[in-house]
Amino acid sequence: MNRRIFSLMAAALALLSASGQVTFTGVGNHHVIEVTPETNTGLAKIYVVFDTQGVGMSFNSSTGEPATWESFYYRDGNLVMEPIPGVRWNGMATTLPQVIPNMGYKIVDGTRPYYCWVVNYADYPMELNDMFYNNEAPCSLITFNIDGHADAIPYCSINGNRQVLDRDIKLTYNTLVWDDSTHWQEQEVVESFAALDQGVEITPPYCNTEFTLSGDRFLEEWGIGEAVTGEYFYTKAVGCGATAEQELRGNNNEKGLDSGLGGSAPVHIVFTGYPTDAVVFREWEMARDQEFEDIILQYNQDEMDYTFNDAGTYYLRYRVANADGSCEAYSDVYQVTVSESELVCPNIFSPGSTEGVNDIWKVSYKSLVEFHCWIYNRWGTLVCEFTDPGSGWDGKYNGRLVDTGVYYYVVTATGSDGVKYKKRGDITILRYKKGASGTSGDGQGGIDTGGY
Repeated sequence: MNRRIFSLMAAALALLSASGQVTFTGVGNHHVIEVTPETNTGLAKIYVVFDTQGVGMSFNSSTGEPATWESFYYRDGNLVMEPIPGVRWNGMATTLPQVIPNMGYKIVDGTRPYYCWVVNYADYPMELNDMFYNNEAPCSLITFNIDGHADAIPYCSINGNRQVLDRDIKLTYNTLVWDDSTHWQEQEVVESFAALDQGVEITPPYCNTEFTLSGDRFLEEWGIGEAVTGEYFYTKAVGCGATAEQELRGNNNEKGLDSGLGGSAPVHIVFTGYPTDAVVFREWEMARDQEFEDIILQYNQDEMDYTFNDAGTYYLRYRVANADGSCEAYSDVYQVTVSESELVCPNIFSPGSTEGVNDIWKVSYKSLVEFHCWIYNRWGTLVCEFTDPGSGWDGKYNGRLVDTGVYYYVVTATGSDGVKYKKRGDITILRYKKGASGTSGDGQGGIDTGGY
C-alpha cells in the first residue's frame, strides 16, 4: 500500500469515534466517551465530547434510506422537540456537519427511533486549585470549600425528566472502621460526588488524615485528570466498640445457664471498650433503666470486670468523649438479666451401681450466691461437706462407698433475690446388685439394702 495513502487513512481514523450506528469526526486527540444511562431514560447512549467545535456526527443507515433527525431538550419545564436542518445524505449515512451541543437527538431510521444525548464537556470544565475544610461541627459533619469548579452536567430523558450525569469526582481519605470483634482498622475511604456545585460534605473520620479530591471520570479517561490535597486534618470525632464476655459454668444441676447475658447468679462478665484515636474520656455506665436515668455505677476504665449477685435487670454501655467534651459516642447497650433463686434437694440416689446414672447426690438450683451443705450418717458422723452448689456427694466416706440406707443433709444458702434457705432432710441410698435386671443382664438379683 502506498505509504502516503496509509498515512491519510490513519489520520482519518484518528479523527473518528464510533459507536454502532453513530460516529463522530473531528474529535481531535480526545476520543468521545460513551455512557450508557439507566434504561428508564429511554436513551441508548450519552456521548461526552471534549469540545464539539468542528465535530460532525453521522448515523449509519440500516435501511438504505435517509434517517430523519430531531433535537430535544428541556426548557422552562417542558420538553421541546425540533427538526434539525442541514443533515446530509451520502447514500450510506446521514451526517450533521456540526454537532449541536448539550442536546438530545432522535434519529429515525425507517420506523425505529434511536435516542441519544451529546454533551460538550468544554461547557462544563472541571478545575481544582485548592480546598479547605470547615470543622465547625466536628462530631457530625465536615464541609469543604473548593477553590475550583465542576458544575453539574444536565441531560434529560425522552420524557423530559431532567437528569444529572455523574462526573464521579472522588474524595479519598482514611478513617477507622470497627470490625465487630475487638479492633478498629484503618481503612481508605473513597466517596463519589456527581458534581461540586452542591458542595462536598462527609461524616468526620475517626483518625487524622489527608483529604484528596480528584477527577473527574472524563478527564481521567482522557488522561488529564485533576487532583488537589488539602491541609492535614486532625480529627475530633470519636467512636467506640465494645464486647461482653460472660464466664460460663457447666454445672448440670444449675438452671438458667442458657439465657444470654445473665441467667443464674453469680454472673461474671468482663466488659471491654475499644475507643478511637481522639478519645480522652471513657467510662462504663450501669443503670436500672434503658434510658440511663438511674445510673447505679460508673467505671472509668476501658475494661470492667464485674460479678452480678443480685437478681434483676441491668443495662450497661460504654461512653467516650474527646478532650474538650465536644464529641461523645456510645456503644451498643448490653442487657443483663439475673434470675431469682431456686433450691430443690433430692432424697434418693444410687452411687456405685450404674456409672453416670444417679450416682452423685446434687441439689437442683438457680442463682445461689452463698451455699453450704453438710451430710451425716445415722450416728451423726459428718460424711461430706461442700460449699459449691455445683458440686455434690458421690456416696463415699474416707474414699469408700458408704452402706445403703438413710443419711441426713443440712443446707443453708442465700439467693440472688435475698431469699435465705435452710433445708433439712434425708437421703436414701439405693444400690442395685450387679445381677439385678437391667444392669448385668442375667435377669436375677434385686435391691441390696445392706447395713449402715
